[in-house]
Amino acid sequence: MLKDIYAKSLAGEITKRDAAGLLKADPFELFATADRLREEIVGDTATYVVNRNINFTDLCIGTCRFCSFRNSVGFRLTIPEILRKVGEAKEKIGATEVCIQGGLLPDMGLPDYVKMIKAIKAKYDIHTHAFSPMEVYHMSRVSGVPVEESLRQLKAAGLDSMPGTAAEILVDEVRGQICPDKLKTAEWVDVVTKAHRAGIPTTATIMYGHVETWKHRLDHIFIVRDIQRKTHGITEFVPLTFMYQNNELTGKSMGASGLDDLRLYAIARIVFGRDLPNVQASWVKLGVKLAQVALWCGANDLGGTIMEENISKSAGATSGEYLSAQALRRIIRDAGRVPRQRDTLYRLVG
Repeated sequence: MLKDIYAKSLAGEITKRDAAGLLKADPFELFATADRLREEIVGDTATYVVNRNINFTDLCIGTCRFCSFRNSVGFRLTIPEILRKVGEAKEKIGATEVCIQGGLLPDMGLPDYVKMIKAIKAKYDIHTHAFSPMEVYHMSRVSGVPVEESLRQLKAAGLDSMPGTAAEILVDEVRGQICPDKLKTAEWVDVVTKAHRAGIPTTATIMYGHVETWKHRLDHIFIVRDIQRKTHGITEFVPLTFMYQNNELTGKSMGASGLDDLRLYAIARIVFGRDLPNVQASWVKLGVKLAQVALWCGANDLGGTIMEENISKSAGATSGEYLSAQALRRIIRDAGRVPRQRDTLYRLVG
């Protein structure tokens, strides 16, 4: 069966029925098939990006039940403070990217986000990977403008790309349980699709291991594939295993098993095939050792140096906030892959 699956993946012909069938496959055969596809599609290179995360506020009017970060400290960075963090990232680690996200503030509209990007671009030559689809939806609503206008102004200000976060599980039945006030599945798809049409590439994420089923996970993956086939604007797929401590869902789930983590990477690689070549293993979420194993189960990227990480840490993640580029290269080599630095858009650096 998996021999046929390999050929169907490369041909872009994997169906939901095929994907559901993979859940019954021998896991080692599944992982080996995904690894062969990884080798065929992207080779033995495993990439990483030198970046810094900047969360500009934990203040948030949201009600996401999985969030441990919201209103945990009560901070809101000023633009000079954000610029100082960007400068540190450039000077201390040679960052090529800053990833900027924050809570939803009732008094923060489109002009505030535009001002932030303009200030960074006026001072630093660095890729701005910023603002989730929820943030774009929120700023548009606060300012009373269409999403298209927000995206137009953000791009004109210097926004280079967007994180495809706030996706969680793209099934409204699940969203109603874990983030009832967040944008709906169709609204997330709308923002991401419009970003691509505006010339703003995005990533795509999935947060799994809470109240959803495998059917929900597969529905999510196929929605992402459909978007990619229409727009070709997604740079990478990033599975984010649920951090189950210190939030309203604590006690309802112990998160995904390590085996299910690896199954998700493998199935994502098989479903996406050539449509979406880059599958990222988040060392912050998985831990370094399981992330290394994921590189043998379909993943080809380890994410970034991060430098600062607040959201996963507040939910109980224990893998740390920073890995140097040297450490990431060693981790990749130790996993039997060839390390290469990339930029946000997966162009190799050096």
